[in-house]
Amino acid sequence: MAGGHSEGRRRRGRRLAGQGLFLVVSLVSLYLLLPSLLEVFTSWRELLDLSPAWVAIALGVEAASFVAIWQLQRIALQTGGWFPVSLSQLAGNAVGRIIPGGAATAGALQYRMLVRAGLPGGRIASGLGATSVLLFATVLALPLLSLPAILGGTPVDRGLTQAALLGAGLFVLMVAGGTTSFLWDRPLRFAGGAIERILNRTVRRRRPVSGVSDRLLKERDAVRRTFGRRWKAAVLACTGRAVLDYLALLACLRAVGAEPNPSLVLLAYVAASFLGMIPLTPGGLGFVEAGLTGMLALAGVGASAAAVATLSYRLVSFWLPIPAGGAGYLVFRHRYP
Repeated sequence: MAGGHSEGRRRRGRRLAGQGLFLVVSLVSLYLLLPSLLEVFTSWRELLDLSPAWVAIALGVEAASFVAIWQLQRIALQTGGWFPVSLSQLAGNAVGRIIPGGAATAGALQYRMLVRAGLPGGRIASGLGATSVLLFATVLALPLLSLPAILGGTPVDRGLTQAALLGAGLFVLMVAGGTTSFLWDRPLRFAGGAIERILNRTVRRRRPVSGVSDRLLKERDAVRRTFGRRWKAAVLACTGRAVLDYLALLACLRAVGAEPNPSLVLLAYVAASFLGMIPLTPGGLGFVEAGLTGMLALAGVGASAAAVATLSYRLVSFWLPIPAGGAGYLVFRHRYP
């Protein structure tokens, strides 16, 4: 009995030590990224000079991207109710953006809220898991599907009009790519083989990486079973979420009066999507600000305008959903006490 208690204490000690080390790494990361954060946040006064119409458009399309996520989760959870899905997602999203590496905590909170709303636990676990896999796959596919536009380049003088057309083309490519991946095995086997070759040639390993294609197909089949016959609607919702978020960045650039190189704006958005997944800071805080500001500068946006555009984009996509999630949690608790 005493041995069991001591083993439990050791496990708790190791867990606390791991959490403490992760917190230290997060604080060090924020310290190193502090100059970039200050460069962005010190431009807050210039937010007053933004075009109100374009700010409203940015808020609208970003809100629509959240609606796309709710629709995706409704399909996965096989429920028609918007209320529990939307409020639980907002609350979980807010927690995930406060705690470093808070994706697991966010998922656990949404799971508990949906159980409280009366949904079966097994369906919630499989539905949220399938949703996360599909969203993650969309982020991974962004560089590949945007590569033709980035390599081909676009005329600078066409500005944001051309960038919006690129967004429409990206939407079509992502829908086509998602559809083919759901219908046929060959695209995933090709992608898995490419990943294996890249990893085995660039990273020295005692054992070569293998079986990536089989794992991709297994995950695809699990996601397809979860979404059932509505997998096409799920692909549209998932793709719409990414494209709407991209349009929010375009609106923020237009709000500061910028007319950047469209292909590089798309590249900046792809980079920001990956930087936002770095778990060392909440929601990639600091990493996204530094990377997006630099990429927008490469796209032809002035340093000051790039900082303001980055700040406005992060406000509508990162900061404002946090209080919205807190309010959603309170409303949820009132509805399901």
